[in-house]
Order: sequence, then structure tokens, then C-alpha cells
Amino acid sequence: MATAAHHLSTYDPAGVPDGSPYRVALVVSEWNREITDSLRRAAQHTLLHHGVLKENLIEAWVPGSYELAAGAQFLLERGGLDGVICLGSVVRGETPHFDFVCQGATQGIMAVGLKFSVPVIFGVLTDDTLQQARDRSGGRHGNKGVDCAIACLKMMALKAG
Repeated sequence: MATAAHHLSTYDPAGVPDGSPYRVALVVSEWNREITDSLRRAAQHTLLHHGVLKENLIEAWVPGSYELAAGAQFLLERGGLDGVICLGSVVRGETPHFDFVCQGATQGIMAVGLKFSVPVIFGVLTDDTLQQARDRSGGRHGNKGVDCAIACLKMMALKAG
């Protein structure tokens, strides 16, 4: 498992760029809200901790993980964003729906980032069980929201040169 060797909330603060010049959006899935709200809070806290101004932090909620890419695109079309973090949680069920949602979310989020040449971070947990999602959204493996916020800060700084 990818998080066995990497705690999702652990990073070297010295290697994190100052977030004060950036405007960032969090696009969050309403589905599995217990999980996604924890991801959102961790990402928001991390961005603020590293200098992103509260007034430069935008939040938008979408119905599910499949809609994250469209939500990111709608916000990017308005302009003025330096990065977007897409946060969702898909838990495997008894049907192939899991595979379709995960594939669509993955491809869609990547496509939006490339289309707008803006960092659009994939923060969708794709777990077999709800407990695995809890473990990755503030449990024993840390919080993927922290990891996504750090990735966004680093990618925005890379783009800014």
C-alpha cells in the first residue's frame, strides 16, 4: 500500500514555498462527507499555515467525485486562480460503479489541469473500505488533504518560476 511507507501528513516545512502570492480553490465532493470534510479542513489549514491568505482561498462543493473535474473547470473559467485541489472519496461497492467513477475523476481532473495549464491536484481517496478512507483522512496514515495542499503549493511555485 502506498501510504505504508509515507505518512500523508508528514513533510519538510523548509521545502514548502510561501503561499501568500497564490489564490487557490478547494473543490470538494459532498459524497462521503465525513471523509471529504476532513480532507478539506486539513488542506485549508495547511494552505493557511503556509501563507495563503484566507480571502484567497475559495471553496466549492460538488455532488460527488465524478463532478470534481467539472467543478474545477467552472472555477478556472472564471479566472484568477493559481491552483485547484480536488478532494473526494470513493469507496468500493458491489458493482463496477467504483471503477467508472474513479476512472472518470482521474482522467477529468488531469485533463482540466492540462487544459488550463494550472495545477489541479488529485485528492480523491479510492479505497476498498470506509475504514481505509478514514485512515487516510486523519487516521493512522495521516491526511491526504495535507499532502494535496503541499503538492499544490509546490506546483504553483514551479509554474511561477
